[in-house]
Amino acid sequence: MKTIALRHMQVNQRGIIRHITAQGELGRRIRDMGLVPGTPFTVVGRAPLEDPVALRLRGFTLTLRNNEADFITVDVEE
Repeated sequence: MKTIALRHMQVNQRGIIRHITAQGELGRRIRDMGLVPGTPFTVVGRAPLEDPVALRLRGFTLTLRNNEADFITVDVEE
């Protein structure tokens, strides 16, 4: 497994959330969306300019801006 920032993942790549570095309200908001360590997900799409990114996890699709994704470290298969 390789550890990277969520922002650098490609469409159809799968990962597991390893760590959330955001603090305060942003960190709470990210966790409230279901993005907590140990959660598996798949990148299902990106906007034409690469921002935002669409994730599929826990039976729903969620979009994140890249500035939010920068705070999420993930494990991906090489």
